[in-house]
Formats: sequence, structure tokens, C-alpha cells
Amino acid sequence: MLKIKVINKSKNPLPKYQTLGASGLDLHANIDAPITLNKNDIVLVPTGLYIEIPDGYEAQIRSRSSLALKNGIFCLNSPATIDSDYRGELKIILAALTDKPFTINAGDRIAQMVFAKVEKAEFEEVEELSDSIRGEGGFGSTNI
Repeated sequence: MLKIKVINKSKNPLPKYQTLGASGLDLHANIDAPITLNKNDIVLVPTGLYIEIPDGYEAQIRSRSSLALKNGIFCLNSPATIDSDYRGELKIILAALTDKPFTINAGDRIAQMVFAKVEKAEFEEVEELSDSIRGEGGFGSTNI
């Protein structure tokens, strides 16, 4: 299991997996007063967590499916990338696509965090690329 160093300056417990097969750890809102989002609002919600990710890994911040489906609340830049050399507080960018106001309260689970290995890439500049069946087809070219 990957070991992550963490400083918890929040009033909430450390993130945990909710089920045995869960990939994401739930992140909680660390706020002093409720935040109400109206349609098209964007807010930055602190978690009170600071983490040290081992080299070769990243943390990805993703929307919670229940918030997105039931309330139209989602992580705007999902998945967000937390690099291994970042040491600041984890903050979540939430957006609202809902016609009714939605209130985030202290301690609410607002996003999930997944850890993933990262492969570094090095570009090799060439004059042409190899052929493929798909070629340059994109944006609906497979009729899906």
C-alpha cells in the first residue's frame, strides 16, 4: 500500500475508503460557515489537508458521483492533478449546474482523491507519424 504523509489542520477525520473496493478517498469540506452555490457558481473549498506524495505518483481529485447526479455539483477541472512536489493545502474547485441552491456544510464529503503512478515522457521530434486505422479521425469519428 502506498504511504502518504499528511498534515491534518481540519476538524475532520483523515480521508478514508468507504468500501473495500473503493478507488477514491473522500475529501471533506473544512469551512467555518456554510457555502451556498447557485447555478453557474464556482467556489474554492478548503480541506485543511496537506500531503506529501512520493515521486512517481500524483493525486487526482474527482467529482463524487452522487453530488454530480443528484445535485449538479462537480469538480470543475476533474480530474485535477496534485503533483508530487506540491505542499500546499488541498482545495477543491466546485461548480454548480443546478437550478436550485445547494449548500455545502462543514464536514460534507465534496470530492474524492485517487492516487496514480505517473510515467514521465520525453518528446522525440519527427517528420511524420506511423499510420493507424483511425488516422486523424476524432470528435465523433467512431460514431459514438
